[in-house]
Parts: sequence; C-alpha cells; structure tokens
Amino acid sequence: MIGRLHHVVLDCPAPRDLASFYSELLGLPVTYTSDDWVVVARNDTTSGLAFQLAPDHRPPAWPDPAAPQQVHLDVMVDDIAAAVPRVLALGATRLAETVFADPAGHPFCLIPRPGWAPPVGDQSSPPGGSRS
Repeated sequence: MIGRLHHVVLDCPAPRDLASFYSELLGLPVTYTSDDWVVVARNDTTSGLAFQLAPDHRPPAWPDPAAPQQVHLDVMVDDIAAAVPRVLALGATRLAETVFADPAGHPFCLIPRPGWAPPVGDQSSPPGGSRS
C-alpha cells in the first residue's frame, strides 16, 4: 500500500452550503470549516468528503460528454423510493430515475444497499459497512 484515501474533494462555488447538503444526506457532521474548505466526516479524525471553493466552478451536465461528470458518488440507501423525496427536499435535482445532482451540480446515484452492508440506519456499524 502506498497511501490511504483521505478525502474525496468536490470543487464548488459555496463549500458551506454543499457541505450542509451532504451532511444531511449522509447523516455525518461537518467536522472542519474555513473560508474555502469544509469537511464532512464521521468525526474530526476520519476521512470523508471535502468541499473546496472554486469560484469559477462549472457544473457537469450529465450525461453530456461535452461537460463530463468529473466525479460522482454512489450513496447506498435501504429504500430508494423513500430516499428520493428526502434528497429532493434537501435541494437535489433529479436527472434520471436514480441519478441526482447536488446543489452545485455534481451527479450522485442512489443505489440499493448491498447485502454485505448493514442497514443504513444502523449507527453501530462504520459508514459503508464491512465486507467480512
């Protein structure tokens, strides 16, 4: 192993706003905030999602290859039908049946929880579950 994932970083025009969106979507707290960098993670000693100020950010236009998606997240849920109205209420935009854009235009997909992962609402397990 050469390294370990620290953060997945998303450029955006408003880091605090986008971090708030993902904090609510994933049930994780905002653990660090500065003027141009905000982190959402399990706690302040774990990796997570980081949001970096990019004043000239141009959102992707999924599925248009002229403005590629750049990065996307798969978010596992126990019940897609129940999750859809909740992500829309947070400010997401629906792009396709299970594909959405966050408030800064980054695409993300809602996926059914794989059988190896504990229920999403199970707070006793680490985020993402375990494959053992």
